[in-house]
Amino acid sequence: MKVSENCFHCGQGIEKERISFDEKIFCCNGCKSVYEILNINNLTNFYELNKRAGIRPSDENFSQFDYLDSPEIFEKITDFSEGNTSLVTFKIPVIHCSSCIWLLESLHTLHNDIKYSQVNFTRKNLQISFNHNDLKLSELANFLTNLGYKPAISLETADKNEDNLDKSLLVKLAIAGFAFGNGMFLAFPEYIGGEDVWMEHYKGLFRFLMFMLSIPVVLYSASDYYKSAWYGLKNKIVNIDVPIVLGIFVLFGRSVYEVLTDYGPGYFDTLCGLLFFMLLGKMFQKRTYSSLSYDRDYKSFYPIAVTKVDFGGKQQNILLSEIKVGDRILVRNQEIIPVDAVLINGEGNIDNSFITGESESISKQPGDKIFAGGKQVGSSLELEVIKNVDQSYLTQLWNKEAFKKHETGLDTLINDISKYFTFIILGIAIISGIYWYFIDLEKMFQVISAILIIACPCALALSSPFTFGHIMRILGRNKFYVKDTLTIEKISKIDAIVFDKTGTITERKKTNIKFEGTEIPEFDLMNIKTLLKNSNHPLSKSLYDFIEIKDDYFPVENFVEISGKGYEAKIRGNLYKIGSAKYNNQESKNLETAVFISKNNEFLGKFIFKNEYRENLKNLFEKITQYKIFILSGDNSSEENQLKTIIPNVSSMAFNQSPEDKLNFIQNLQNNGMKVAMLGDGLNDAGALKQSNVGIAISDDTNSFTPSSDVIMNGEKVSDLDKYLNVCKGSMTIVKLTFVISFLYNIVGLSFAVTGNMSPLFAAILMPLSSITVITFTTLSTWILGRKYFRKTA
Repeated sequence: MKVSENCFHCGQGIEKERISFDEKIFCCNGCKSVYEILNINNLTNFYELNKRAGIRPSDENFSQFDYLDSPEIFEKITDFSEGNTSLVTFKIPVIHCSSCIWLLESLHTLHNDIKYSQVNFTRKNLQISFNHNDLKLSELANFLTNLGYKPAISLETADKNEDNLDKSLLVKLAIAGFAFGNGMFLAFPEYIGGEDVWMEHYKGLFRFLMFMLSIPVVLYSASDYYKSAWYGLKNKIVNIDVPIVLGIFVLFGRSVYEVLTDYGPGYFDTLCGLLFFMLLGKMFQKRTYSSLSYDRDYKSFYPIAVTKVDFGGKQQNILLSEIKVGDRILVRNQEIIPVDAVLINGEGNIDNSFITGESESISKQPGDKIFAGGKQVGSSLELEVIKNVDQSYLTQLWNKEAFKKHETGLDTLINDISKYFTFIILGIAIISGIYWYFIDLEKMFQVISAILIIACPCALALSSPFTFGHIMRILGRNKFYVKDTLTIEKISKIDAIVFDKTGTITERKKTNIKFEGTEIPEFDLMNIKTLLKNSNHPLSKSLYDFIEIKDDYFPVENFVEISGKGYEAKIRGNLYKIGSAKYNNQESKNLETAVFISKNNEFLGKFIFKNEYRENLKNLFEKITQYKIFILSGDNSSEENQLKTIIPNVSSMAFNQSPEDKLNFIQNLQNNGMKVAMLGDGLNDAGALKQSNVGIAISDDTNSFTPSSDVIMNGEKVSDLDKYLNVCKGSMTIVKLTFVISFLYNIVGLSFAVTGNMSPLFAAILMPLSSITVITFTTLSTWILGRKYFRKTA
């Protein structure tokens, strides 16, 4: 007797001559080669994660990918290409389990020219950063194909279009609906009963037709449930689809038995109805998720103000969403470039670490293309926009794995509940089945099926994402842009708030400025204004607006900025320094906020600032007394007494703080057990924002987009901070209430199912109904919560 053998790599049966290697057998040279690659690179853990999880490599001619190397196709397919680094996103349809993800995210260990790779499992996408000088795009595609993960490349993927509706799910739903409707029609005579000779004669035909209608439903429409349950069990995870599959098998098996033994008509119509309503619920869920995703990517525009420059040199601050192709924009030192553009004036020194993960800078000259997401390091640049703003791309940068703060939260809680919930339900089904076996064998199958169907905790799994999704939308409409749903949960738990002073609780525009020193000639004033244009510091921007003189473009040479101290550059042959007193070799005799200026190491004078604080600030601090309040400032302590008047409940204040000092201050608070939210400038305070539990970047007239922050907040809304905090806390209450609703559905439903008072069909109707109830409740409750605090925009 011949024993059937399976390939060690892909698990498929060996039909032809087997290939032996390393005391293992393979079905083809392709599988053997992949094993060798993994073995050489010490990646055989791939097989421990999931036995026989490999994909059988394609044996097609690899010249099929040669067209990817043509410049036109390369530019269309790749997301980013700069220096020697390119980013490309491939559609990989065969990604199916955790070991696939593990292998594809370990590509950098298999090939030296691959820098990193990241999988989006739900969309079956793989993003790869690679060295395009040493590894062609066609070679990369061939390399993936050799591993068994052939990219699906088409015009649709090149155009980056996303199909928001799963058409296969629609087909499955249609088949289940057709079978359910016709099955009910065929079963109707047996439902009404009676002694009819004609019906008795043809009942076998009707039962056969119902059986035939149920086959495509069971084999095709329910296939996603089988796959999910199987992949879960292969990974030793009992997911929620396991009891559903058991319920399907029990109903179908019992129905076949009844028809074959002429015991009864079976439950084919009930089974088709069950899957129809379950698929209908899944379709509703997918469409709602799609709607939330669309709203997130394209409608929640960040409040990033970009400096637009007209052809006369006049500057105007406009919203990022208002940028059009052909506009000219100004990008200052340390600012993120928000759109693809061509450099017009200035010397570019672009840091693409937000895109590629590497801090290497790329120099740019006028005429060169610059990609969105890069950061200018050095003097300001004048750029001409060549592409419209892609908010989804900026969202992707903002959510990049390298900038995430990993914390466990509700998602982990829900997953744990769902895992134990499944075992509990299986236990209840087994005990009930044993009981009804001795009471009523026919009812036993109905009871087991009803229990396995009604107990699905889909509503529990939906409660958190739908609640937080709506809250993110409401907050976004009110100019409080949250990175992800976990941030809302983190905001609800904070107990300390740290405010940066300049540009956060002070107004950027309403500042009283006076000059102290000898009169500065017009020649120097024009140079100084040119230099001021290169900095994104709030005081520099205020001073730029204050100096009323024509701003001609002069080349800026050797621009250097030392964060927290000042900056300098050579303009028209003269070296100018702008910054603190110490930076200009001066002493600050009085406690004052001032900007000191020198030319060729000769002190010219200082501009003294009298800050004006934001409106209703005192009212805000009276409303957030439950939090510990801290103030940080890079300025001196000249306004300490005024701050104590505005914030009587302040815990402490620290002045003359460098960016590193601010980061250490946050860290010390966290070491004392506090959950800290930090409000500050998105770029100057990047370190402190990233260190804090919740980093809130304040945006007025500056591009404050930074992956270090969790929230981007419009500066005009700082005095309404208490409203945002209360909405986040309220959302947690809503999630807890949806937990209660979900459990009530399950408790009541199980009570009826266990006692034999619920049919599987009614259970199938009630299951998606619970999800719809939760979604309706979250929609209404979040709307009411939003209206309570933001009446016009909720």
